[in-house]
Amino acid sequence: MTDAAVPTHCPYCALQCGMSLRPTADEPGVEVVERADFPVNRGALCGKGRTAPAVLSSRVRLTEPLVRRSPGGPLEPAGWDEALGAVAAGLARTRADHGPDAVGVFGGGGLTNEKAYTLGKFARVVLGTSQIDYNGRFCMSSAAAAHQRAFGLDRGLPFPLADIPRTGCVILVGSNLAETMPPALRYLTELRENGGTLIVVDPRRTRTAEQADLHLAPRPGTDLALALGLLHLVVAQGRTDEEFVRERTAGWPEARAAAMAHWPEHVERVTGVPVPQLREAVRMFCDAPTGMVLTARGPEQQSKGTDTVGAWINFCLATGRAGRPLSGYGCLTGQGNGQGGREHGQKADQLPGYRKLTDPAAREHVARVWGVDPDGLPGPGRSAYELLDALGGEVRSLLLMGSNPVVSAPRAAHIEGRLRSLDFLAVADVVLSETAALADVVLPVAQWAEETGTTTSLEGRVLLRRRALSPPAGVRSDLQVLHGLAELLGHEKGFPADPEEVFEELRRASEGGPADYSGITYRRIAAEDGVFWPCPGEGHPGTPRLFLDRFATDDGRARFVPVVHRPAAEETDAEYPVLLTTGRVVSQYQSGAQTRRVDELNAAAPGPFVELHPRLAERLGVSEGDRLAVVSRRGRAVAPARITTAIRADTVFMPFHWPGEGRANNLTNPALDPTSRMPEFKVCAVRVERVGG
Repeated sequence: MTDAAVPTHCPYCALQCGMSLRPTADEPGVEVVERADFPVNRGALCGKGRTAPAVLSSRVRLTEPLVRRSPGGPLEPAGWDEALGAVAAGLARTRADHGPDAVGVFGGGGLTNEKAYTLGKFARVVLGTSQIDYNGRFCMSSAAAAHQRAFGLDRGLPFPLADIPRTGCVILVGSNLAETMPPALRYLTELRENGGTLIVVDPRRTRTAEQADLHLAPRPGTDLALALGLLHLVVAQGRTDEEFVRERTAGWPEARAAAMAHWPEHVERVTGVPVPQLREAVRMFCDAPTGMVLTARGPEQQSKGTDTVGAWINFCLATGRAGRPLSGYGCLTGQGNGQGGREHGQKADQLPGYRKLTDPAAREHVARVWGVDPDGLPGPGRSAYELLDALGGEVRSLLLMGSNPVVSAPRAAHIEGRLRSLDFLAVADVVLSETAALADVVLPVAQWAEETGTTTSLEGRVLLRRRALSPPAGVRSDLQVLHGLAELLGHEKGFPADPEEVFEELRRASEGGPADYSGITYRRIAAEDGVFWPCPGEGHPGTPRLFLDRFATDDGRARFVPVVHRPAAEETDAEYPVLLTTGRVVSQYQSGAQTRRVDELNAAAPGPFVELHPRLAERLGVSEGDRLAVVSRRGRAVAPARITTAIRADTVFMPFHWPGEGRANNLTNPALDPTSRMPEFKVCAVRVERVGG
């Protein structure tokens, strides 16, 4: 550690806000200071970013390996040699007894590019398993699949965040930026200050929706019908951009025919959004000279998420709001490296550079970089939920890094049971998460401030997190862990622990692929405040804006995909008459494994709650603060009532950050999107009962 402040980035969401870490005499040894020169957040930070160093404290983190030396016994401190030996032996034993696909690997959207790349390589080369996926599957996989179908390339935002205030109209679908990415709210504020308009689609009147010129509050699970209804009105009112459709797209007649089956009055009955509001949304969007549609988990975490995003993309294409300056469709990635995490190999069906695992040329290229036989690389494996559901059955051992599925997975109590049924579980984490507490071996790994590495933000901007201090003596980096395990399993070369050395190999592996990082270096990232991919050479400037000349399809045309509305996988009935939707609050993050260890954040958001409308509360005889049980076909969660008119009367909301009796994901439905394999987190049928009668 030096005496000067070290410029770096926040460890939490995909905004990847710039910050600096300044040395202090007190534990944990650094404090956050403003970094006003970074263009994305311009110094602004939310409470999570500001308090991030608190998780570095030895009072809340793991500082030595833990080993369960007997079945059912306690986790006990151990040395690194014993811990790594136990992991290597456990994985090797399963592989020998049951074959390579009996060993699973589960990663995280917070891992750096270097870690994600090495984890995917480790799974396929050292373990020889196809069974690898990551929790980013639960983040933006539906948007990624729709991006690929329509544009031939998936990058969360095909334009920089700085373009948002300069467009004419933004439709924000299923995102509560004010709580999930607070520093990004300024882009919407500046949009309106510049004369633009904001439409927010959300079943709750969130802090973000309060900023909108128009708030549409559809019934959860009906976003697809809403998008199709708006497209119907575009056609009926003659507001299609015929020249753009003719010159730059394909498939419009079929998509138009599908949309015309969703007339406004029908859409009002399905969604609950009045026809006048539908017409006003179309007027606002089409009257503006430019426009953007931005989606997040609301429409994406559904069993029809890919088609829902596809319908919004069709809406953009039909109005000529794509492939043009200050216009387009974009997805607001959630996790810190949700974008880069899937680009470089920890997703079940992908190789580094966003190459398809089933493409022979891709396998040949990556195998050459790795120095292995392409025929020896396994094929695609199970998606995240399917992998977790197979634990204890076809998958007998699991290496897990940077995820906490005991809290974050749908049907969480069932997944906890699958984890408990494993022959062997090893977890690498910063803290003793609820999942780590079930492990046979727990490996304490370094935090973001203690190691260097790159992440890729929601803009597609590759960034450099710099090491600002050393980790505690008993802690190693994830790269050191994988290096050590590879050696024990017979691979002495190919798994360096130095992040820049890994990144140099990643550059070669990604070269020529859709996500081409070959022109990006640590030096360039530092000098340019990040580099936008694709960047196919060191002389290339990077690509802040995609698709302005052509789309990434074979013929350069965007593809309309015909879609029709279908119900949620689980609709309400007499036994389960209310809809549940889930989400986040501003002072906690994802499964809460880290933020729940920060006093300031816990004071602001101490526990779960059930948000419900006064009419539903009156019907149930519930008062503010009463303990409520929310029950679905999969489980039960208990939390205090929070009564508000900001939610639909047919819907309740729960945040999903907490374990225990308030674990919201006990309730959620693992029904999967057929294309993206995204579970239906955002809508399921429940009943609500006052605890105690």
